[in-house]
Amino acid sequence: MSGSTRRGFLARGLRGAGLLALGGGLACDSSRPHAGFLGVMERANEGFQRALFDPDRLAPELGEDEETDLEDFPKYKISREFPVAPAGWALAVKGLVARPLTLSIADLKRLPRTRTRVRHHCVEGWSAVASWDGVRLAEIARLAGVDPRARYVEFRSFDAGYASSWDTESALHAQTILAYGMNGEPLQREHGAPLRLYSAVKLGYKMVKYLTEVSFLPVRTGGYWEDRGYEWFAGV
Repeated sequence: MSGSTRRGFLARGLRGAGLLALGGGLACDSSRPHAGFLGVMERANEGFQRALFDPDRLAPELGEDEETDLEDFPKYKISREFPVAPAGWALAVKGLVARPLTLSIADLKRLPRTRTRVRHHCVEGWSAVASWDGVRLAEIARLAGVDPRARYVEFRSFDAGYASSWDTESALHAQTILAYGMNGEPLQREHGAPLRLYSAVKLGYKMVKYLTEVSFLPVRTGGYWEDRGYEWFAGV
């Protein structure tokens, strides 16, 4: 999509959302964050982000000298304490797949390894840089034989049920990985061990830590923060 085409699309979308809000008398309802005017604007914004998303465009890879000191990289959780992996932990890959998978860390480390070092962007406004070692989700999808009808991917964790769902195009981007290492070391408990989702194309709250399940689905689901009003697409 050319720059002029994109600008025209954005302008038409903004005008349409504004007219709909004014003409329909839509209001903001905090108990239903995806309804009313807020919902209209979120859907318009998602349309813009989808139009701008290019599955072949890569975020700039950064040098090792730009890595944030590990102790300065923010740590987040939902549970009261940083979760510990349950005994016998393994990743389940299921949904619309020809071959459901159950993968241990050893299994994942036998797959083609990739490293990405890009800038992490948080919805709160901060950013940081780390290198992440793992396996591309696209490789997992290939092994599982994902059905073309799977338009969405849901990620679940053992951190108090934390979850998020993505569009398949973003999930299969070359810089979306299941990470088991950070800055050349095994992933630490505070950063999502034994396995976390990481990507250059989404805001931080979409990158589920403490992964337990990856499900390829025909329908869109929500997520821990998305159900509380955060933007669903959350592209960078």
